[in-house]
Amino acid sequence: MADVQAHKPHRASKKSKEKGGSKHTGEKNPKAFAFANPGKLARQAARSHDIKEKRLHVPAVDRVPDEPPPRLVAIVGPPGVGKTTLLKSFIRRYAKETIQDPVGPITVVTSKKQRLTFIECANELEAMVDIAKVADIVLLMIDGNFGFEMETMEFLNVLAATGMPGNVFGILTHLDLFRKPQALKDAKKRLKHRLWSELYQGAHLFYLSGVLNGRYPDREIHNLSRFLSVMKNPRPLVWRNSHPYTVIDNYRDVTHPTQIEEDEKCDRTIELSGYLRGTNFSADGQRVHIAGLGDFTIKEMEQLPDPCPTPAMEQALAKASGKTGRRRLDEKEKKLWAPMADRSGLKITGDHIVITRENGFTFDKDAVGVERGEGEQLIIDLQNERRLLGQTDEGVKLFASGQKINQLPAEDEDVGNTGRKSRRTARLADGESGEPPEDEGFESGEEDEEEDGSDVESEFNEMKLGKMFRKQVDDDQEDDVAFADSDSDLGSISGDEDQGSDFDDEEDDEEDPELKWKDNMMERASQLHGRRKPFRAVDLARYMYDESMAPTEAIKKWAGQDEEEDIEEDIEEDDEAFFRRTGKEDKEDSWEDRMIPKFDYEQLEAKWSDKDAVEALRNKFATANLLDEDDGEGEDGSDFEGLDDEDEDDEGDGAFEDLETGEKHGADDENGEEEEEEEQPAESLEAEREKNARRKEELKLRFEEEDREGFKNDKAIARREGGNDEEFGEDDWYDAQKAMIQKQLDINKAEYENLDESQRIAVEGYKAGKYARMVIEGVPAEFVKNFRPRTPIVVGGLSATEDRFGFVQVRIKKHRWHKKILKTGDPLIFSLGWRRFQSLPIYSISDSRTRNRMLKYTPEHMHCFGTFYGPLCAPNTGFTCFQSFSSANPGFRIAATGTVLSVDESTEIVKKLKLTGTPYKIFKNTAFIKDMFNSALEIAKFEGASIKTVSGIRGQIKRALAKPDGHFRATFEDKILLSDIVFLRAWYPIKPHRFYNPATNLVGWQSMRLTGEVRRDQDIATPLDKNSQYRKIERETRRFNPLRVPRALAAELPFKSQIIQTKKQKKETYMQKRAVVVRGEEKKARDLMQKLTTIRKEVVEKRKAKKAEQREKYTKRLEDAEERILSKEKKEKKAYWEREGKKRGPSGDQGGGGKRRR
Repeated sequence: MADVQAHKPHRASKKSKEKGGSKHTGEKNPKAFAFANPGKLARQAARSHDIKEKRLHVPAVDRVPDEPPPRLVAIVGPPGVGKTTLLKSFIRRYAKETIQDPVGPITVVTSKKQRLTFIECANELEAMVDIAKVADIVLLMIDGNFGFEMETMEFLNVLAATGMPGNVFGILTHLDLFRKPQALKDAKKRLKHRLWSELYQGAHLFYLSGVLNGRYPDREIHNLSRFLSVMKNPRPLVWRNSHPYTVIDNYRDVTHPTQIEEDEKCDRTIELSGYLRGTNFSADGQRVHIAGLGDFTIKEMEQLPDPCPTPAMEQALAKASGKTGRRRLDEKEKKLWAPMADRSGLKITGDHIVITRENGFTFDKDAVGVERGEGEQLIIDLQNERRLLGQTDEGVKLFASGQKINQLPAEDEDVGNTGRKSRRTARLADGESGEPPEDEGFESGEEDEEEDGSDVESEFNEMKLGKMFRKQVDDDQEDDVAFADSDSDLGSISGDEDQGSDFDDEEDDEEDPELKWKDNMMERASQLHGRRKPFRAVDLARYMYDESMAPTEAIKKWAGQDEEEDIEEDIEEDDEAFFRRTGKEDKEDSWEDRMIPKFDYEQLEAKWSDKDAVEALRNKFATANLLDEDDGEGEDGSDFEGLDDEDEDDEGDGAFEDLETGEKHGADDENGEEEEEEEQPAESLEAEREKNARRKEELKLRFEEEDREGFKNDKAIARREGGNDEEFGEDDWYDAQKAMIQKQLDINKAEYENLDESQRIAVEGYKAGKYARMVIEGVPAEFVKNFRPRTPIVVGGLSATEDRFGFVQVRIKKHRWHKKILKTGDPLIFSLGWRRFQSLPIYSISDSRTRNRMLKYTPEHMHCFGTFYGPLCAPNTGFTCFQSFSSANPGFRIAATGTVLSVDESTEIVKKLKLTGTPYKIFKNTAFIKDMFNSALEIAKFEGASIKTVSGIRGQIKRALAKPDGHFRATFEDKILLSDIVFLRAWYPIKPHRFYNPATNLVGWQSMRLTGEVRRDQDIATPLDKNSQYRKIERETRRFNPLRVPRALAAELPFKSQIIQTKKQKKETYMQKRAVVVRGEEKKARDLMQKLTTIRKEVVEKRKAKKAEQREKYTKRLEDAEERILSKEKKEKKAYWEREGKKRGPSGDQGGGGKRRR
């Protein structure tokens, strides 16, 4: 049976028609990623557009230099929160060094290209205001056990007003004082959300648990430092991106001692050093403001070597000098620059080194095994030496890394007392001493004359530069030094190997090797140093702006022709020939020195009368079509030949001469051009690329033109109708703007690179990122006397506008946390720009947009206008206001914040003025008014003005009366009474007081006090004006006479207007006769019942109040019980699900959440 049964065979599989036809194409399936809900599609599109728009800002110029200055990290917080401990921990982390008293800015190297400058902000409002203007990163320290303090909130509000930097972090300390973990967790959460409400949602908050060995734990400091090192540079603030400034880290008094001896309080000359930030400092006459000191002009400024260079800078310097640089940052290479801080007993102030020791400077020189600091060891080496330097036995070692000096070098009698006979020539900052001195006799007389004629070239001799700037270094330099007898015998060591090799080939091998290099010394020196290279762009830039030489002389000097002429010239020529000029020179000078070139005006008139020439010139302007290129025309689409036909062979055919190399480029004949076009078909591709580039430039220009004039102007519509529909998108325009800014920066950079260092500083100024010193004169002596290194010194550059004074109009709002409202005319301290000053503002508000009406006080919860006298500042500049910097004020010290609106002095502020008068004669609608004016001249000014009575009757002033003086006639819309009061509503213009009091807290400053404060301090009673006192106003009741209508008139009145008067009834009415009079016992009974009823009502009211109070207590007790029950149920539920969740958790490979099948 089983053998007979047969199964149906399987069906054959369907083979695909094409191999690989079902392979995935890599594109998204549109059906799989479609939106089923149109509303969701709209929301998603809106969200993506918002995200795209958030990254778009107004394109700003990137002024960050190639070698940026160190980032300024400000450590801010109230006293006792741990700022100094955090600073010590950072220094230990980065520099592996311990500083006991870290004061002033401290700069450390953190990575290969990054440095940080830490500065601890003192607990003073002035210091916090200055730090908020310059800080790049703010570490806001908060006592976790106490919470936010007033200083922290004040600093945050100052930051928000002056410009919030992108990197503000909170740091919680004293967390080891919490005993319960839950309390610590709740405190962290509460403080984190409070910080988010002040800064932004998601602001970083770090936690420092405790203090170990005087520092915070290394792991927590390591995490914080890693976070600081990976931060990105935020978008620069507008104020810092447009002003130069620096934070001073070194200070020195350079006043001459004789001036101080003559007068201790004389104005001092100080020297300040620091890293330059922001924009470039001007090289000459830069106006600066030192916060807390005043406005000054920098007398002298000099760029110094970087005291704390990064490894990248050192590597670049080593590459330029030919040395091998380090590949990693070793512990010894982690540099620290803290000139104001005390480092192991050493403190650097300017070019002085101060050595300090608590126990004095009496040492036991012979003591063994005593640990001494670097400063103490220097003192020991210098102490107890009573003999001269050349008479010591063991010698003196001035520096730890130096050699001991045993005796002075021997000097010849002839040389020892000669001294210097000529003035020392200036050398560059990085020059070396390998060059032969001037008195060695290496230079000939011809060269001296040549240097006298061209003193400029001697400054820029390449051989005077140090070997770090040379391209090649002589490998045999050390061997040459070994053969030399002295330093003066070394001669001129040149970096030009090609020239040096020529002299080596000519030497005789049989000579003594020690004297071989002395042969042909004069010729070698003259060939190496006597001639200079012609056609140098650096020399051309100097000669162009040298007013002492003519253009022809400058060209000859630049080309090197003047040297050849000097060599060929006979030295013994007659003196009269020196002043002789040839006709050729006169002709050239007259042509070169002409401000207006000579033209053939008849030829020009004939040329410009031709329409074709005018049409060709029109295509040169911006309205021409940049893309029209017709056959037979030039590359720019025009056949314009230029202003002068004589220049066709020179410029019109593309012929030019490279001024740097001297190579001439000219157009060949037409046949040669045709052959080149035929032989080089690759040029067509280059021409096509150039055409496409020009076409893109045309599109950019067109888009900018349409953006200025609107997208629906005639030009845009004509282009779209013509079929040219290519337009820019939003991103293309944004990128085009950024590319345009970057292109201009590249052009500027390329131009500046062609100048030498001195010219570049004169034109560009001192760049940001460099370390420089500045000398300032006229500083008060109190600054030197009261100098404190813990107070930051900020030097900010001023523009030409900010150096002028005038009336500034601002939008101001009283801070919601300030207790008192601000009064007009009261002194207020402004922090505007770099300055802090006191002025007397006047507050106003726009009254129906017609006038600015003065306000006596600031509004409570809204902005108003403010006008004060002070330094002019750019609009949209934020500022903060204070009534006092004193910390004795327990309240919130920031009085108001706002922004600058304009600096126009034409803004008028008017004050409401009410003049009152009374009528003394009334004739129908006319009245004579008195007691309002004093003279007819005042009345003439107000003729036609509107007046009004208290009852609301309006009127107008007509004319002044002859007598008495000050009285006038007025008309009203109705008859007024003698008892009416007439008032005139006028507006009186006022201007703020020209009061400006700079807040010079660094030299001691007393602010203007309020009148009440002066009276309180001097115990003066407040004067009481009798008319200003409040008194009780008693108004008499006016009694009007009854209306009496004559009988004849009453008889003629119509029926509706009849006056109905009832006569008094002589007899008593029925009700009067039947009146009930209670007497005797009944009256007593009624009185008793009334008293009982009153008592009963009072008892009922008391009972109701008692019941309501008991009911309220009962309700509260029920609510508490219900809340306890709910809390208990919640805990039981939570415990239940914790217990059950562990039981029902997924075990093994089985998934949880579903029912298990049996």
